[in-house]
Amino acid sequence: MSQKKQILVVDDELDLLMAIKLRLEASGFEVHTATDGLEGLASARRLKPDLIILDIMLPKMNGYKISRFLKFDEEYKHIPVIMLTALAGEEDRATGVETGANAYVTKPFDSVQLVDTVRRFLGD
Repeated sequence: MSQKKQILVVDDELDLLMAIKLRLEASGFEVHTATDGLEGLASARRLKPDLIILDIMLPKMNGYKISRFLKFDEEYKHIPVIMLTALAGEEDRATGVETGANAYVTKPFDSVQLVDTVRRFLGD
């Protein structure tokens, strides 16, 4: 059996974080979590997950900065980043793309759609 794909979810809303974690685990993924930007960046560097789901408005460091740090580093730039955020404006979306986001999902979101998006990037 192949090893489970690892996903890092970074969000400071604990209820949402746990709901995403449970949904992804039920879909067969190994899920790690972080609740602030610095913890998220450190976890990404330590775990080198197969995919990162990243909120933008985070304590200590925002999701744009985390994405930029990872996407401009040879060791991590291959990791797909899905921005999951309440920021729904075109300017926010454009900033997400500029900082390296591979997909941009706005809250509230459909959990089935989120899992489909994850699978699309992981080839599952």
